Amino acid sequence: MGGLLSDDAVIPVLAALRSTVVVLDDDDEVLRASASAYTYNLVHDDAVCVPEVSEMVALVRQDGEPREQEITVPRGRVSGSGHFFLHVRVASIGEGRLLILIEDRSAAKRLEDMRRDLVANISHELKTPVGAIALLAETIEDSADDAALVAGFAARMRAEATRLGVLVQDVIELSRVQDGDALVSPEDVDVDAVVAESVDRVRVEAQARSIVVVSGGTAGLMVRGDASLIVTAVRNLLDNAVRYSEPHTRVSVGVSLDPADPGLVRIAVVDQGIGIKPEDQGRVFERFFRVDRARSRATGGTGLGLAIVKHVAANHGGTIELWSAPGRGSTFTLVLPRLIPDEGAGRLIRNEEEDHR
Repeated sequence: MGGLLSDDAVIPVLAALRSTVVVLDDDDEVLRASASAYTYNLVHDDAVCVPEVSEMVALVRQDGEPREQEITVPRGRVSGSGHFFLHVRVASIGEGRLLILIEDRSAAKRLEDMRRDLVANISHELKTPVGAIALLAETIEDSADDAALVAGFAARMRAEATRLGVLVQDVIELSRVQDGDALVSPEDVDVDAVVAESVDRVRVEAQARSIVVVSGGTAGLMVRGDASLIVTAVRNLLDNAVRYSEPHTRVSVGVSLDPADPGLVRIAVVDQGIGIKPEDQGRVFERFFRVDRARSRATGGTGLGLAIVKHVAANHGGTIELWSAPGRGSTFTLVLPRLIPDEGAGRLIRNEEEDHR
């Protein structure tokens, strides 16, 4: 097979490009593709599967002029899984073949959104503990001769400082989740290990509140992404479940395959807590929203835990689901694409024998 793509000097050039690369033959079949082309859900079964890109390919076929466009593609198959923001360029490279170059602009988009939202939200949330500490310090100055009063106000200052520290840590965690992309350099993640580590992290607090935490379900399932981020998400769900449960109740974690789609893994955290009113269920994933502000204040909740979970789910091409009823508890389910061995194994360089098969 002669021509540009069979030239041994050209293939390493394509491999060295930082952009994601897809090469089409004269029938628009994928000859070569970077692994990330599959991650971005641009290629499936040796064909381009995004309508916007297919339309660009058709236009380049008509007049030979290169095309470029910003497109948005879903990160996964489930609703609410988030999006990749991509810059796509399509050009002819001779002999009826087309070259598609894709650059991921998702990180820049996330940074822009994060800066805007951080300024809008954090200033209000920081005012409360900072203002409380200032007021308590002033009160202590005016009551320096009353040791008992000073001790009481000092304890309240310590509590506010602790709350402020937790808030800052959660903001840092949210920024880390937004700034990274779990699907750019993903790893194989053992769901059993994620659940075990998450349960272990909340066990002490659960025991202090006389709450039993149990786990079970389908063993041996795998997903793809960032293990530490998924642990953070499951741990935050468990933190919330423990925080909003009464003593002598149970919190459970169940792992299963989606009955309607075995390509999805479901990690459900179930509590027997106070539940969430229907009018609040659509808002629980908003930053700084608290179902019970008094309880959150007493337990140190910042209102960022579920926002972090939502970002982790979207970052992995998944979603987060909620069922709840006041007085009957809540079930939060993290839904992630299942890792199936040899799935989505895109390769940039294939030999001539494979091209003829």
